[in-house]
This record gives sequence, C-alpha cells and structure tokens, in this order.
Amino acid sequence: MGGRTGKDTAEQRAYLGYGLGLRRDYFDLILQQRPAVDWFEIISENYMVQGGKPLYYLDAIREHYPMVMHGVSLSVGGTDPLNFTYLQQLRELIARVRPQWVSDHLCWTAHGGHNLHDLLPLPYTEESVRHVAQRVRTVQDFLGQRILLENVSSYVSYRQSQMSEWEFYRAVVEEADCLMLLDINNIYVSSRNHEFDPLAYVNGIPVQRVQQMHLAGHSDYGDYVIDTHDHPVVDPVWQLYAAALARFGPISTMIERDDRMPPFAELLAELQQAREIGARVLTDAAPAGMAKLA
Repeated sequence: MGGRTGKDTAEQRAYLGYGLGLRRDYFDLILQQRPAVDWFEIISENYMVQGGKPLYYLDAIREHYPMVMHGVSLSVGGTDPLNFTYLQQLRELIARVRPQWVSDHLCWTAHGGHNLHDLLPLPYTEESVRHVAQRVRTVQDFLGQRILLENVSSYVSYRQSQMSEWEFYRAVVEEADCLMLLDINNIYVSSRNHEFDPLAYVNGIPVQRVQQMHLAGHSDYGDYVIDTHDHPVVDPVWQLYAAALARFGPISTMIERDDRMPPFAELLAELQQAREIGARVLTDAAPAGMAKLA
C-alpha cells in the first residue's frame, strides 16, 4: 500500500457535499424529480446480482449523481478466511459503478462460513489491531484502492480490551493505511451504552483519516440505545456532528434511513439541516479548519 499514498489520497479525499442512502422506496421519485442531493451511497450487497430492477435503477440514477459504495459483509475483523468470491463480486460492482470510494465496517459478521447478519464488535487489543490491519491490507491490494472503515455501534464489551474504542479504531486505520467513515450516531449510541464521553472519541480521531460521515436516528430505551436507522437524527447527535465538523473541517456527510421510511421530503429536510450546520460551523471555524487540513 505504501506506493499509493500520493495521488490516490488526494482523489479519495474529494469533498462530495451532502448525500443520502439510495433506497428502493425512492427510486422512481429520484429519477423523475432529480432532487437536490449531492450524491448517493449504495449498499454494495444489494447490487451483487445478475440483473433485474436494482441494477436498472442503479445504472439510471448513477448517470445523474456521484455514488459511493458501502458494504456490510466484508467481516474484516473475523477469523474465517477472507471471502475472495465476495471480493471478486465487489470488484466487479466497483467496475460497474465507478464509485468515489468504497467502505465497510470495523467488525466481524461471519463465523464458520455463516453470515450472522450483524455488525459485531471486536476486543480492543494489539493482537486485534494486527489481525484486522493485515486483512484490510489484503483487501486493499485485491481491490487496488484504499477502503474506508466505519465504526459500529456496540452493546457489549470484552474483558480482554486494552484500549478505548477510538484508540483501537485509530490504530487499525494507521496500521492498515486506510481511511475512516465516521458514524456520528454510532459514537453517540455507544457512548450511552458504555458511558464514555463522545467528545473524547471525536477528539481522539486523526483529522487526516476521516473521509465520510454518517448521520442517523436510533431507538432510545432509557438504559440502553440501539442503532436502528428508523428515526430522525436527534439533537445530541446534531450537536456531536457540529463538534466533529469543527475538528475535521468539510467532510462528505449523508443521512442513513433503513426502516420506517418517511416521505422523501423529510429526508431532504434533514439533509438541509446538516447543510445549515455545516455552513455555520465551517464559516465560524474556517481559519482553524484550514490550518488543521494544511
């Protein structure tokens, strides 16, 4: 990976603005109305098919909008061998979509050849750092490009952990020489579940590694919080997002919604809220932000 740290880095850190997750509920509306969305993120696995409506709409919509690809099945933290059949399908989809970048999650999702369909956390140890980083390097070499790793929400912790989640996250991406998809809602959810300061998390992330941010809603049960992507973004997450922008500067940001899908106008309103926060924060912090990005 050492030979790709110049031109590729500049290209991959391109700023896209404010986007949405591309969901089938809105396919026709997007094509008919061409809403004011800067870009769309697709779930990679939804389009690893031979044909049909998903690929038809994908091809039609990507003619008008930049896209990024976001996977849920890489299982880069798992102990099963990397699935090169899956990686070949991913590489073929990359060739079709020509995304701005590709991401997946810092987690494990499979064991014994079975996909558990969940994003499961890792023990935060030096051994895990080395294990995950080596697998990420293998994936990047196979795909011929850097990938982004997203922080997941978590509901359990490991006694073996030797560091904080953000220290682990940073160590992995630096050892693997990959980039970060920083999910602001996941930071908030995990901070509630594990009782840590979410600002400490944001301040522990290296500025130069953050490529994209996610915003989403969750389900709050009082004693615990679950990342469900079926509610609007809440005020504490908006506040954390503002703090993140003040630290990282302009970062491509999108709203995730996967269940209880609202009228599209409601998603556009949330996206506008993100834009307004970005305009305010980045204007106020312009000199400091430029210094940090230099």
